[in-house]
Parts: sequence; C-alpha cells; structure tokens
Amino acid sequence: MHIAMAVLLPKWVMRRYFKLRKEFHHKKFTFKEAQETLEDDSRIVSLFLSELKKAGWLITEPHPDDVRKRLYQLKDLEAIAKEIEKEL
Repeated sequence: MHIAMAVLLPKWVMRRYFKLRKEFHHKKFTFKEAQETLEDDSRIVSLFLSELKKAGWLITEPHPDDVRKRLYQLKDLEAIAKEIEKEL
C-alpha cells in the first residue's frame, strides 16, 4: 500500500483548508458540508478535496449509510509538518 507523503499546497487550497479546519477541526464531514462551508461550486470543492488527498492532507473513508458517499477528515497540522520535514 502506498502512503501519500504530505506536500506543500497552492494558496487557493490552503485558504480552503483553513476554512474547513476552523469549522470542523478534527471532526469528519461530508462533501455537502464542505461545499456549504466553503460556499464554492461542487466542481471546485471536488478539485480541492482531490488536491488535499493527493497531498496527504486529507483522510477519506466510505460513508456508513451510503457507499456512494465519502466522509472526510483533515489531517492534523503537526502530523503534516512532520511528514514534510522528513522529505527535506
């Protein structure tokens, strides 16, 4: 299994990350909750979540009530920083 290492993200992604972090901190959230919090078009939210996941900043899991949906959880900033430091 390949574990994505955390990488630095573009400013547009970071702004949205911190907006979600302020709202959810370590709680799990749905795509719809992310979209409502970010007040963005679904395409932008989808791209944003994809970028976070590829960068290793987001944990995803199947929704327990609907296998077509996902639950998301932001990684802790300290854990991300440690992963980035390993790469330096």
